[in-house]
Amino acid sequence: MNDRNLSTSLVRGMAILSSFSEGEPLQGVTELATKLDLNKSTVHRYLHTLKTLGYLEQDEDTKKYRLGIRVVDLGVTALGGLELRQIAFPYLEDLATEFGHTVNMSILDDTEIIYIERVRTKRIVDLDLHVGSRLPAYCTSMGKVLLAHLPPETLEARLEGIHLAPRGPNTITDKEALVLELRRIRERGFAINNEELAYGLSSVAAPVRSQRGDVVAAINMAVHASIISLAELENELAPRLIATADEISRKIGYRVR
Repeated sequence: MNDRNLSTSLVRGMAILSSFSEGEPLQGVTELATKLDLNKSTVHRYLHTLKTLGYLEQDEDTKKYRLGIRVVDLGVTALGGLELRQIAFPYLEDLATEFGHTVNMSILDDTEIIYIERVRTKRIVDLDLHVGSRLPAYCTSMGKVLLAHLPPETLEARLEGIHLAPRGPNTITDKEALVLELRRIRERGFAINNEELAYGLSSVAAPVRSQRGDVVAAINMAVHASIISLAELENELAPRLIATADEISRKIGYRVR
């Protein structure tokens, strides 16, 4: 490339990221140096930088690298504005019509969730939310689902930067308690928010998976705590929400392996 306005460092960094694929998800310094015709010390420096920024992760056993959560975030952000929203909307609309509760979809950005779709109904605790709104992940059902499915080392790093300030009457403000809650969420496949974000607001959320099986988004139903009990959330709404999330996942290419 002869364009003087191109950044050589950025071009090389993007070339490294582009070298990873479904067929070659794990790659080492030597492999990348050979593939890109760069010396190993240069490749190692780029890998260290990309790992520090969260675009790569290093396997503890093999010491090889894989794409990190930041790459997933970027992909989902692009997808969220286009294909994912278009695919998911009819399913979210059906849920909102069937149950009469507002249905949302969000993605994770560091320690916050970003709303990428909303189907509002009249039965809602109005927090003035809209597509593009951000909320802390730790005190929302969708945020807890997304945090629960992060790789352990990524989750640990994210939690180091979170101040668990009380937002509602039942906000989890202890990190050890939050980690235990996230573990339970991962095991049972859905999250409940019991007035953790705001007084009177409860919700249930389930994960949406990409073709690779990564959790790339979450959907939820938000309800007023006075209208529906936690038992009803778990036993009636959660199974239907999980089924819908699974349908959206299959629509974007996920297959249970």
